[in-house]
Amino acid sequence: MEEYSGPREACGVFGVFAPGAEAARLTFFGLYALQHRGQESAGIATSDGRSLFLHRRMGLVSSAFTEEDLRRLPGHIAIGHTRYSTTGSSVPINAGPFLVGAGEQVLAVSHNGNLVNGDQLRAELLAEGIALESTTDTEALAWAIVRAPGRNWVERIRAAMEKMVGAYSLAILTREALIAVRDPLGIRPLCLGRLDGGWVVASETCALATIGAEFVREIEPGEIVVIDEAGLHAYPDPTAGPEQAMCVFEFIYFARPDSAIMGQRLHVVRQRMGAELWREYPADADLVVPLPDSAVPAAIGYALASGIPYAEALIKNRYIGRTFIQPDQRLREQGVRLKFNALPEVLEGKRVVLVDDTIVRGTTSRPIVELLRQNGAREVHMRVHSPPIRWPCYLGVDMATREELIAAHLSVEEIGRAIGADSIGYLSLEGLFRAIGLPRERFCAACLTGHYPVPVPPERLLRRRAMPLEDHPTSEKETATVAVVAARQC
Repeated sequence: MEEYSGPREACGVFGVFAPGAEAARLTFFGLYALQHRGQESAGIATSDGRSLFLHRRMGLVSSAFTEEDLRRLPGHIAIGHTRYSTTGSSVPINAGPFLVGAGEQVLAVSHNGNLVNGDQLRAELLAEGIALESTTDTEALAWAIVRAPGRNWVERIRAAMEKMVGAYSLAILTREALIAVRDPLGIRPLCLGRLDGGWVVASETCALATIGAEFVREIEPGEIVVIDEAGLHAYPDPTAGPEQAMCVFEFIYFARPDSAIMGQRLHVVRQRMGAELWREYPADADLVVPLPDSAVPAAIGYALASGIPYAEALIKNRYIGRTFIQPDQRLREQGVRLKFNALPEVLEGKRVVLVDDTIVRGTTSRPIVELLRQNGAREVHMRVHSPPIRWPCYLGVDMATREELIAAHLSVEEIGRAIGADSIGYLSLEGLFRAIGLPRERFCAACLTGHYPVPVPPERLLRRRAMPLEDHPTSEKETATVAVVAARQC
């Protein structure tokens, strides 16, 4: 089956310090809220103040844990991770969180992002005799923290940050503390919440709401926040400048529409993107139809601004992409019909504006346009509420390679012809930032402009995939991992 070819989400991280509560259970539900950020594996690590406990498994959060699994994760401190692989292949040994170290110098790490110098960091650790088990940059950065100089974890983390280039929002677990860390440019989101005398950190505010936590603020770029029995201690980046580079695709696509980032509710922002899209590319049409689910807010905005009625004419099967079972050849040839059904009663004889968030490879857009026509649409006008994606991402998102990006090789008009649309329009970069309502200088838009906020090593630019090629074999006993690490008996 050819999967929907939109950008794949970054990972989701979650952490809780909750005296008197079952931290693992809270983390389980927090990860549930972040499932959209990664569906390959899920894991939770906990601490009871003396030992660390870990469970991780391939698959969705709902299938990765049982009641018995949660009972084997005691403690009032926990971190969790739900993964989509950008560095390191999708195998059990690469599932997070990662537990590394020995004796008192042991910690677990959940990571959202990607280090552009991860290969260099791994090579240095291997040269020092560290036996890395996975192919991920997360394990390497965890070991970099453990081995960094310093009298405490804050000093070690700060020293390790000097070596780490790229995007990283981290939830770190030690025996006694929950630690949140964000890279100096704030490329990936990370927020802080309050819960019944405890504290929560999460990739998105929607995860706070799910467990009843109150949003307090975002972790600042370059900031380290330590939460322990003595309370919350914040350590701002002493070298912080005005530069920031929040990933603009968190606003366009990745984060849930009910989340808020940088003070903006994303559902509202995406509606404004749709309204801007109408102003830039109006259409004579009878219906505005979203490609579900991510384009729904923008389609609503387009419909409200234009006065064209909004209609749901594509129904998404939300479970097709949640299986590792491959369809047979007949079903594979059906392509997007496994993912979407159309409603001919809605489409018959209508001129349709089809709103989508992105066109990456173009391999899904043409079958969708054809599906609308086959079910009665007289015209199909494609409207995209982001600018064309012309460059890959090296900072935690799978945007495909430059060779695979349709907008890197075709003009907008040529893309329209390639997908069979009657007309096509992309939101401009200026329109995008008008809709967001924040200065363009605070964002990374490298996939749209080719201007990366950090230096990308030449070997990364040349590599077809920004991940190591070697895979670890999958065995039955690797499908789940449960570990207990005593503080002085690692």
